[in-house]
Amino acid sequence: MGVTTRVGLNISSEAVQAKTGKTWTQWFALLDKARAQAMSHKEIVAVLSKKHDPGPWWRQMVAVAYEQAKGLRAKHEKPDGFEISRSKTIAAAVDDVYEAWGNARRRAQWLPGAKLTIRKATENKTLRVTWGDGSNLEVTLYRKGPAKTQISVQHGKLKSAAAAVKQKAFWGEAFDRLAQFLES
Repeated sequence: MGVTTRVGLNISSEAVQAKTGKTWTQWFALLDKARAQAMSHKEIVAVLSKKHDPGPWWRQMVAVAYEQAKGLRAKHEKPDGFEISRSKTIAAAVDDVYEAWGNARRRAQWLPGAKLTIRKATENKTLRVTWGDGSNLEVTLYRKGPAKTQISVQHGKLKSAAAAVKQKAFWGEAFDRLAQFLES
């Protein structure tokens, strides 16, 4: 059995080969030959689509992994900035979690000092939020039982890799505070 190599997005070369017919090394060699280091993300995806189509999802994965491996894209980087996600399942009913987000007075108790604007909300499901620095949040709530909710935050349009790392840690701590707040 060979050594498991993990490259792009922490997906093993064996898993990539099982799904696409090629390893990371083979994909990267094909893209190097096509001179993909000088291409935009869209152009790399087009090369993959035209010549070797691994399918829509894998086109994106291969292109992003290549860009990261070649230093063309940093971890968490998207065309409009950086994006992170964080999720946690907490022991609280979904309507209580939604209320803790939507009610400014309650939110201040677990998310003190946060400056945000809720742009759109679907009760007990999602909130689209503009964060104080102009970045965006998409908060999604998943009912996991009568008193259990998975909360997920996608925080996008962050200005730097450092901001992404900071926000990933921030949301982990915020979810812990939210869980404690709802238990009391």
